[in-house]
Parts: sequence; C-alpha cells; structure tokens
Amino acid sequence: MDDFDRPILSVNHLSKQFGPGCIHCSSGQSDSLIKNYCPTCGTVYACHDISFDLYPGEVFGIVGESGSGKSTLMQCLYFDQEVTEGEALITSYKNGEANIFEESSQQKRYIRNHQMGKVYQNPMLGLRMGFSSIGNIAEKLIAAGGRNVGAMEARGRELLEHVNIPIRRMKEPPKNFSGGMQQRVQIAKALSNNPPILLLDEVTTGLDLSVQANVLDLIKKLQRELNISMIIVSHDLGVIRMLADRTMVMLDGKVIEYGLTDQILEDPQHRYTQQLVHSLL
Repeated sequence: MDDFDRPILSVNHLSKQFGPGCIHCSSGQSDSLIKNYCPTCGTVYACHDISFDLYPGEVFGIVGESGSGKSTLMQCLYFDQEVTEGEALITSYKNGEANIFEESSQQKRYIRNHQMGKVYQNPMLGLRMGFSSIGNIAEKLIAAGGRNVGAMEARGRELLEHVNIPIRRMKEPPKNFSGGMQQRVQIAKALSNNPPILLLDEVTTGLDLSVQANVLDLIKKLQRELNISMIIVSHDLGVIRMLADRTMVMLDGKVIEYGLTDQILEDPQHRYTQQLVHSLL
C-alpha cells in the first residue's frame, strides 16, 4: 500500500463519558437522554463512538456548536483527558500497531513530544506566559530530549521568524503579546519537533476578524510548506471551508455527517448541517 493511501492516524470507536452511567443511559443512545446528558444519573456522553481517518498532508475539519464534543475529542487525542473506550493508531508510532490510549504515561509523553503538536483555543493552556517566547519553544525541545543550547536557540529563531514574530521580541514573554501573536507563538512551539500531526482547537475564537485572517493565512502557508497533517476544530464553518479537505460534523457528542468539505457545503444531508451552511450564506 502506498504511504499516501494509508491513514497517518486512525481513530476507532472513541467514547468519552463524564459520570458512571446508569441502566437508563448506559449505551449513550437512550431515549431518556436530554441531548447527551442523562437527567437520572447526571452522566454526560461528551463523545460517543467517534471514528475517522487522517491522511498524510490532509487538513481534516471538525465542526459543531459549543458542547458538541469536538474539543473533548481533541483533549482525548492529546491525552489531556482519558478516553472511556476506543483506539487510535499512528502510522509513524510502532508502525501503527499500538493503541496509543493504552500506552504507558511515559510513552504518551513521547507521543506528545514527537508525534503531535497542539494549539489550544486559550494560549494560557499551551504557553508559559512568564517564560520568554523562545524559552517556550526550548521547553518543548528539551522535553523531546534536546540538550544543545545553540541548536535549540537557532531552531527557536527559525520558528519565530516562520510565524512572523519579530526576532527582537523573542526574549519577551507571551503575556506582553496580543492574542494573535500568542497564537503564533503557540504554533511555533507546537511545530518545534516537526510532528507529523498538528491539532488546532478553535485557534481563531476571540480574535478580531483581521487577526483571524492572518492566523488562518499562516496555517495555510505552513500546511503547504511542511505538508503536515492537521485536525482543525471550529464552530465556524467559514474557517473549515477555508482550510479543510474533509469535514466531520458533530452534534451532542456524535458524528452526524462526514465527507469532502465541498460536498458537505454544497449538499448537506443532516438538518443541523443545513442550518450551519445556511448561516454561512
């Protein structure tokens, strides 16, 4: 099989629930649920039976309203949350034969440092605001085993230039920067070890429109130049339309539609997706 025909990441039957479940809601599909919430025991089925593939060089979009489960899914993939069940396989990790969710905490750290980068909606989750910008990048490099100070500084400079942060400001902490600049430092940090997969969670939310456009242009440019595989989560179908090759639509913790982005925009099948597309027009 050609490497480009083989997914770089396969996610199969991923589920995440908050709460123990009960006889009324144990399947996560019961009629007794209010959206994805069980009023009897208080369990929330944040993600239910999610499966998808990500291919080399692809931008995969996940769209849905707040509470749809898309950010929880990203947290599970980056080990910020433990899954309830399911598997994820990365081709470049143990030849795609190991379920990363069942690996040891040490191996999960390795995967976070070498196989994936993540850019959070809130830069405070992805950056140390009191460290210098180049220090944030060095932290990621050190976590991956970097020890050569000169090489790390050179890599930090290269990345900050790449994301349009002036080198004269590389010793400044991100707390001095605007929201858009903080996101660009996050992107530089996430890319520091050349991960094959980049996770982007609502990276333009809360930014001014002109700043949003700059960040999205940067993401497109980096994807073209590095041919990196990306998963980008947004509640904004306009962002997904601009970036994603294929798109998955989530509602109440479930996948309700999945296909080529153009296809979903031109011929949405689910009523919720139709409303999303209509709101974009």
